[in-house]
Amino acid sequence: MYALVDGNNFYVSCERVFRPSLVGRPVVVLSNNDGCAIARSNEARALGVAMGVPWFEIEHLAESSGLVALSANFALYGDMSDRMMSLAAGMGPEQEIYSIDESFIDLDGVRGCLAERGHKVRDRILQWVGIPCCVGIGTTKTLAKLANYIAKTAERKPGSYPASLAQVCNLAALTPSALQAVLAATEVREVWGVGRRIEAQLKEGGIHTALDLARLDPAMVRRRWSVVLERTVRELQGLACIALELAPARKREIACTRSFGHPVTHLADLGEAVTEFASRAAHKVRQQGSLAGQVLVFIRTSPFRQQAQYSRSISMPLRRPSADTGVLVAAALRGLRAIYRPGYELARAGVMLLELQPSTVLQGELELQQESAAPQRARLMTAIDDLNQRYGRSTVVMASAGLAGDRRVWTMKQERRTPAYTTCWADMPVARA
Repeated sequence: MYALVDGNNFYVSCERVFRPSLVGRPVVVLSNNDGCAIARSNEARALGVAMGVPWFEIEHLAESSGLVALSANFALYGDMSDRMMSLAAGMGPEQEIYSIDESFIDLDGVRGCLAERGHKVRDRILQWVGIPCCVGIGTTKTLAKLANYIAKTAERKPGSYPASLAQVCNLAALTPSALQAVLAATEVREVWGVGRRIEAQLKEGGIHTALDLARLDPAMVRRRWSVVLERTVRELQGLACIALELAPARKREIACTRSFGHPVTHLADLGEAVTEFASRAAHKVRQQGSLAGQVLVFIRTSPFRQQAQYSRSISMPLRRPSADTGVLVAAALRGLRAIYRPGYELARAGVMLLELQPSTVLQGELELQQESAAPQRARLMTAIDDLNQRYGRSTVVMASAGLAGDRRVWTMKQERRTPAYTTCWADMPVARA
């Protein structure tokens, strides 16, 4: 048995915790540079605001319908996610954090009414953290994911499913006829693992609902589509094929890319941005205990602007794999100087670390540690990471990144960002009598 605990409209809900005046109002959270909507409240959905719609297309709703738009505050969302997940973990013995607002819980061996347990965990998260969530329960992860969708839909759209399935939905507790009715009322695109391309192919074959998909022969599905869709069908039929991932898999490549808040034309400004991106990527590599063998850097103009277009990238192989910020930044800057051309208004840049390998598999000449300063550099990187973890991400930076207090033309536009209520002392809300 599995449960999926999922925060409702998570980014918007995080903002509402500290700004109760937003409750009941249409709210959207915008992507980097305040570009498009990446989260919507139910009230914003009711206005017809689609996911991913550019802000300039819905900006008129701010005046006509009171739509509130906020810049993404990922530091706040990450901290609120940690708090929510710590409470969700109390539902069962093992937990897989699937995304910033979702976690699977293994319910094997848990006694008592699982739906009642789900309601208690949901109420505790709402009371202690302030995030409303829904819980889906099923005999497989795919059914738990589907049950969570049903719980949310039954709460948001009364009448679409039985009211008893709102907030917490346990598909395993339904009678066979009731389960078939629920699956028949669910479109096939809502099944976890069914994308747009597969959905179109399924509908061409007369498969329109989750029940239609569950009734297919898994062997035929494998022959006609793929082993991945076969696994989805078996999971819908109640055969668990996807286990919990209790430890995140190592990433094969790590990237840090951003769109600029304003067009960048000078190499010095680009160097600051690339240094920042390479430093963040280096930190992520060290976090997972890996080394990078190549550094890829790219720059490009905006394809949406009427201007001269330019897009280039280059891969810089390293003499020996490294997770040293200095080494990776130096390689990225060499690559940047090789591909930079003056006269273009660049809109985006990024750094990708490739050929990642565990730091424990160095062999041959690498074991000789030809560079005598390697142990000292490793301790330096650890010290930098500790200082940035304790005092803030930009406390210690490479000199080529410039000073954080200086005005950087390449930084993202976040004109609507709320304070970092839970991660910055200066932004912490104060209650006064």
